[in-house]
Amino acid sequence: MEKSGEKWNENVGEGISMFIGEYEHSVDEKGRVLIPTKFRTKLGEKFIVTKGLETCLYIYTMDEWQKFEEKLRALPFSSKDARNFTRFFLAGAEECEIDKQGRVVLPGNLRAYAKLEKAITSIGVSNRIEIWGTDMWSKYNEDESFDASELAEKMASLGI
Repeated sequence: MEKSGEKWNENVGEGISMFIGEYEHSVDEKGRVLIPTKFRTKLGEKFIVTKGLETCLYIYTMDEWQKFEEKLRALPFSSKDARNFTRFFLAGAEECEIDKQGRVVLPGNLRAYAKLEKAITSIGVSNRIEIWGTDMWSKYNEDESFDASELAEKMASLGI
């Protein structure tokens, strides 16, 4: 059973092909995390968990991971930044499965990287799920340097 509900967008349904929403739950003593039901239906039997930016974890469906991996493979091998970027995402990546109770075991190295100790927050971010320590997610959202209006102006220059 999920320990808390969605904080926004109650209309997340199977007709939507992207991951959206925010859920709070916890990591148990064996490193297992409940994957919200609405995320499970889109993930498939197997998926990839890897380090994410801003000290969180990214979860990709196998199809999305393949697209991402192809982009990484296309980076120039001669570029040190490209090699480091590729290592960052691939070295800790793990193929995972959901158990019959809707949980996934997150490897210890990934839990340590993302500082996942007890309370966690899972968020849907279009083509991936992000897993954050709830304290880290709260700090991210309270960051005074984060200005959504300013960010929107910057994204406008990218065509969004």
